Amino acid sequence: MNERLVTIDGKDYPLGDDFMVVATQNPIEQQGTYPLPEAQLDRFLFKIIIEHPSRDEEREIVRRHGHRSAMPRVEDFGLKAVAAGAALAQVREAVIHIRLSDPLVDYIVDVIRATREHTSLEVGASTRAANMLAAAARAFAVLQGRDFVIPDDVKFLALPVLRHRLTLSPSAEIEGLTADRILREVLDQTPAPR
Repeated sequence: MNERLVTIDGKDYPLGDDFMVVATQNPIEQQGTYPLPEAQLDRFLFKIIIEHPSRDEEREIVRRHGHRSAMPRVEDFGLKAVAAGAALAQVREAVIHIRLSDPLVDYIVDVIRATREHTSLEVGASTRAANMLAAAARAFAVLQGRDFVIPDDVKFLALPVLRHRLTLSPSAEIEGLTADRILREVLDQTPAPR
C-alpha cells in the first residue's frame, strides 16, 4: 500500500501515483473481524468514525437500494470524476509548497511525543504519524485557501490521523478511556505556537 506497488510471484507491479486505498473496518467485537497489527494501521492516513445513519437517512437508503441483493456498481450512484490525474498532480505539488513553520513542526513533534509518554497508552504515535499529520495539515491548509498551516489545522486533524495509531494500556481500557479522549487531553496539555 504505502510503497504503491504490489508483488505477485516475486514480480513487482507499480500502482501509480493516483493509487489509494479506502477501506472499511467492522467493530472488532464482530465475529470474524480481527485487529490489524500496529505496523499496518500506521499506514492508513485517517480513521474516520461514521455513526449509523438517522432513521430518515436509513429509510432513504433502503428506499433507493433495498431492491438490490448485491453491491451496486459505482455507476449506479451517479458518481462522476471531478478532476483528472493531471489536476491531482498539480494539487499534490501545491501541497508540497505549503509553509509549515518551525514552531508548527515542533508542535506536531511535541504532540506525537506526548502520546508516547502518556501513561494510558501502551503504544504512542510513530514518526510516520508525525509526517502524516504534517502532510494532512498542509493539504487542509490548501482546502482552506491558505499557503500556510496554522495550529488549528493540526488540532482539527489530530484525531482522525492519530486515533488508529495508538494502543491503549489495559488499565485505560478497563477505565473505559478512548483514544479520542486521550488525544484531546494531549492536545489540551501541549502548548500550541502563537
